[in-house]
Amino acid sequence: MEKTLFAARKTIMAYVKAGNPLIVATIIALVAANLPVVSNYYFSFWNEEISLKIGDFNLFGHGDSTMNLMTFINDALMAIFFFTIGLEIKREVLVGELSSLRKALLPIIAAIGGMVVPIVIFHFLSVGEEYSRGAAIPMATDIAFSLGVLAMLGSRVPISLKIFLTTLAVVDDIGGILVIATCYTSEIHFNYLLYAGVAIAFLILGNIWKIQTKMYYILFGLMVWYCFLNSGIHPTIAGVIVAFCIPAVPVFNPKKYIQMIRRSISHFPTESDAQLDSSNHILTRTQMDWLKQIESASDKVISPLQDLEDTLHPLVNFIIIPLFAFANAGISIDGMQMSDITSGVGAAVVCGLVLGKFLGIFSFTWLSVRLRLAPMPYRATWKMIGAVSVLGGIGFTVSLFIANLSFPDAGHLEMLNASKLGILVGSLLSAVLGYLLLNILLPKRDKAVSE
Repeated sequence: MEKTLFAARKTIMAYVKAGNPLIVATIIALVAANLPVVSNYYFSFWNEEISLKIGDFNLFGHGDSTMNLMTFINDALMAIFFFTIGLEIKREVLVGELSSLRKALLPIIAAIGGMVVPIVIFHFLSVGEEYSRGAAIPMATDIAFSLGVLAMLGSRVPISLKIFLTTLAVVDDIGGILVIATCYTSEIHFNYLLYAGVAIAFLILGNIWKIQTKMYYILFGLMVWYCFLNSGIHPTIAGVIVAFCIPAVPVFNPKKYIQMIRRSISHFPTESDAQLDSSNHILTRTQMDWLKQIESASDKVISPLQDLEDTLHPLVNFIIIPLFAFANAGISIDGMQMSDITSGVGAAVVCGLVLGKFLGIFSFTWLSVRLRLAPMPYRATWKMIGAVSVLGGIGFTVSLFIANLSFPDAGHLEMLNASKLGILVGSLLSAVLGYLLLNILLPKRDKAVSE
């Protein structure tokens, strides 16, 4: 139980830290998009072409076209983002909050409600309208932002409530991945899918052959991504599939690792500590071999899955996601009117996020507990669950991503901008309302029970 709580706390803190650069990047994007001096440069910059050619082969090309910078961010860098999500989902299924059906059932059901109800509300508001294709936009919950709001309340928030929201958002991501895979697929080229299948087969064989070298999985994963890029299926899905093929079992178990360290350290008797402390001490060849054995064993006691997840988190949280926000959150308000947010796609997105998420998460959670399908989170009350349900309306990252897929061409630019504005307004309203409600409903700091 303690190990599970420690892992949960570590995951939560990683997402909390990711929220700050995301907010900064969003603010900078909005400023850059609306400053007369730099706005033209801001919007034209993302149209610059990017390629990586070896002869006639272009890694960042599909068909006869070459990626521009915006497409590179959304199709290539975001594939790494979804790859890390896939790693997290696999870890949660193996040893985390999704490893037990009873532990995971409540947030799973809550997440389903939080996806279905916003889609229904959006669909109801967009019947017969062209923007109905964006019904999936308000179904997402941004983990980093939502947990960042919880973090502002410190130890007053029960850890069980944080775990509930984290697990809910992970399941929400699974739903988003399924929607992207099934609803945003263009013309399919089956020859590339066949090539991708062969590369995936080698990834699976790597698990069977117990290959632990990460480069093996990165190379074949890159092949899968390129094949998906040219197949018509959105390439970010490749990131999730490859993640599920990364081995979660280390070469050495912890016991064998500790035994190897003890054997190697035993070659350094305590009486030689003073000599080793000398700044000009040169290790012998034998001593270097002993230390290298420890270094090698350290690499083999951590599974490729955990190692990649730990390595990629800083890259994703502090570079890829802020860059995505900087590229996609820039909305020019020039020519926009209040009606852009009070009617049309903007209003549908806001209603889906603020109202739909709350109703979906809270009602499905209430039904699950009342029907005794799952227990209430420890130390949580219905009022707290209601406030956290409001936080579920912070969509942002995946919502922006789905908005780009829903309105991909220049003919729908106004709808795209209005949906982005709806995402920003809806997410901000959910964040502010959720924080205020929790601040009122949670026990005061001096009365909070230590976890």
